[in-house]
Amino acid sequence: MGSKRKTPPGILLLRRVRGRNWSPKTFRYAILLITFIAYACYHASRKPSSIVKSVLHPEPSTKPHGSANKGWEPFNGKGGTSRLGEIDVAFLACYSIGMYVAGHLGDSLDLRLFLTWGMIGSGFFVGLFGMGYFWNIHAFWFFLVMQMAAGLFQATGWPSVVAVVGNWFGKRKRGLIMGIWNAHTSVGNICGSLIAAGVLQYGWGWSFIAPGLVMSLGGVLVYLFLAAYPEDVGFPDINSNSEEEVEEVDVEDEGESSGSGQGYENKRSVGLLQACMIPGVIPFAMCLFFSKLVAYTFLYWLPFYLSQTTIGGEYMSVKTAGNLSTLFDVGGIVGGILAGYISDKFKARATTAATFMYAAIPAMLVYHSYGGVSQTVNVVLMMVAGLFVNGPYALITTAVSADLGTHKSLQGDSRALATVTAIIDGTGSAGAALGPLLTGFLSTLGWEAVFYMLVVGALCAGLLLTRLVIAEIREKLGYVDEGNAHQIIYCVFEETLMI
Repeated sequence: MGSKRKTPPGILLLRRVRGRNWSPKTFRYAILLITFIAYACYHASRKPSSIVKSVLHPEPSTKPHGSANKGWEPFNGKGGTSRLGEIDVAFLACYSIGMYVAGHLGDSLDLRLFLTWGMIGSGFFVGLFGMGYFWNIHAFWFFLVMQMAAGLFQATGWPSVVAVVGNWFGKRKRGLIMGIWNAHTSVGNICGSLIAAGVLQYGWGWSFIAPGLVMSLGGVLVYLFLAAYPEDVGFPDINSNSEEEVEEVDVEDEGESSGSGQGYENKRSVGLLQACMIPGVIPFAMCLFFSKLVAYTFLYWLPFYLSQTTIGGEYMSVKTAGNLSTLFDVGGIVGGILAGYISDKFKARATTAATFMYAAIPAMLVYHSYGGVSQTVNVVLMMVAGLFVNGPYALITTAVSADLGTHKSLQGDSRALATVTAIIDGTGSAGAALGPLLTGFLSTLGWEAVFYMLVVGALCAGLLLTRLVIAEIREKLGYVDEGNAHQIIYCVFEETLMI
């Protein structure tokens, strides 16, 4: 993975077949599609552990389904839920630590190859975790090590895909574009849940092997077709040229030499400390710590919660709980798009994120209190909670990270994209590790304790953006005379109603 890069082999083949290069617009669509598929694979490979929790550690409440399952040692003992929580935190801790290293490497190395090896390596270790079933392994350290290795390889994903999209798209409508694009997180969760639950009947090992195989195939797709930088396929750097200028550029049909990325190679990647000094990076990173604590608790524990809670007076099977939990992510897709659109419209990323986090508090409390009334009520309230929980998480990890990674203080050096993304998401992932770990312990006291933890997390996430929210409001009010403050508030309220 040296500094010399080449045009992806799949694009070279298509260029020879077509006899000419794609337009920048076509490349942008291709970039969005490939990175969408790539990160959906990452999230799909994270879902199996949440689906198989009730198989590894069955509770008496699952007995009405006629299941003779006795669980899987070492997770079926008295401290089973705690050990499952430790498995989650091992994965997420390595993911969080690896993120800081991966971000800097992503800005220093070829993103296409970096992402390819990250996906193949991640798929390999996720598959090995599942092989523990077929090899009849019951040693806790084996599952712990497999999760830790998978976490390190998974860290390559997010900084890389955000940097690639940031390389190809300017700031215009970035929130909406990335809000729609960020649906890959929820689509990956849904696909991972359906795949893992679908093959569960053949043995829980397949719930890991199948997503792991899909992940590795995604890595092959990235290697063949991902043009990580416009310069690799003959176009200038989007962040040092206007999008209109890039659209007008034309290259020769055999313009492979222009894909050497010389403009890119002249840039230096920034250090972690310099990236931390970019205004807004630390507040958003700390906000994401608590935002991901909430989001990942749902990601890892929602299927288990659904299978252990009476809904409409009865318990549901592990498979049904896994399938039903995907609707939380359906709400998340809507939340991500809505948050991106609103933040673009009002040019207020922090205010949008904070508002969503505050709204998530009553949404989660209502879901916990009334989700057991019936399956229909549960689905509706779950989707509403997913909308508010995943909205700010999606906004911060996409548009906000890309904005800060191309901040004016960097003087046009876009090599900070992966580094800034890694700092924000790496800090967030520390919270993502803490949430599921605490849930493993708190769930033994009752689910009410878990939901109180989620409420505190959402509140902290919103409060950490207070300073940025005030700054955004002052900036908005600064556009008019001081005496017209009431008028602008009325206009904002009116526009909100129109949305």
